[in-house]
Amino acid sequence: MIVKTLGLLAVAALLSGCVVAIGDKDYESSANTDKDWRKNQQANLTHINQFQPGIAFNDVIGLMGTPDFTEFLVKDQQQVQVLFYRTEHKRSDSRTTKDECTPLVFINGQLHSWGDKAYQQL
Repeated sequence: MIVKTLGLLAVAALLSGCVVAIGDKDYESSANTDKDWRKNQQANLTHINQFQPGIAFNDVIGLMGTPDFTEFLVKDQQQVQVLFYRTEHKRSDSRTTKDECTPLVFINGQLHSWGDKAYQQL
């Protein structure tokens, strides 16, 4: 009976070591994610700096991918959609917030304006 108990304890100790090794691998992939957000942030900024008013909503989504945040409202009988893409790192808290993003304002499916001033005028 004692032999079985010691055997189970040894197996448990070995398995818990495996969990630690898996945790280390997750940490490594977390470091790769850090590099990815930096690349995405720079790519977002580069695309936005080349935009012209009137670009279609679907064209922007096709070029830039899924936004970090979205908002939608109807104002003066016009559909207004705002997409937020991360363009500026402010805090190392592993979260993207709207103040780290550039808002893109679409009216009736066309890019109307972008930036904080454009968003504040809504």
